[in-house]
Amino acid sequence: MMACNCEDQQTEEDFKKAVDRRGFLTKITIAIGGFIGTVLAFPLITSMLDPVTRKKSVNWREIGDVNEFKENEIKMVSFENASPYEWSGKIAYSAAYIRREENNKFTAFSVNCAHLGCPVRWEADAELFMCPCHGGVYYKDGSRAAGPPPRGLYTYPIRIVNNQVEIETEALPITNISS
Repeated sequence: MMACNCEDQQTEEDFKKAVDRRGFLTKITIAIGGFIGTVLAFPLITSMLDPVTRKKSVNWREIGDVNEFKENEIKMVSFENASPYEWSGKIAYSAAYIRREENNKFTAFSVNCAHLGCPVRWEADAELFMCPCHGGVYYKDGSRAAGPPPRGLYTYPIRIVNNQVEIETEALPITNISS
């Protein structure tokens, strides 16, 4: 018969300590992993929720006197960008095409193609907006004429206050132009 070497055997108390130590290390590992995951996910989650949580502000910009716009003509105007984001620059300007119709009715079109956002130009002789990037063409009312754009040009809300034409700049995505 073999004699029991009790020094080599693990006692019940030692076993409980080992289990507690193992459980503690497991919990610490999960907590550290959760913390690191939260820190890494926070910027992603806040950027996804930013458009929903950002307070929408209405910014009306003066673009000129009513008499500066001739009837049935299209004129490009620039105005201060209303973007609240730092990356847009401290002094950034955007542009729009303004068309004055009869009875002091105005329409403001985005300078960006509805296809991929390239800048469109007004061709007065042809009475068309043309996009040089992929051949997008728009009629003078902003509707799609030809090419890959899926729809007409975006339009901005416009109003007249004290004989000044004003454009709402926050409603649509706009690009910066150098001025």
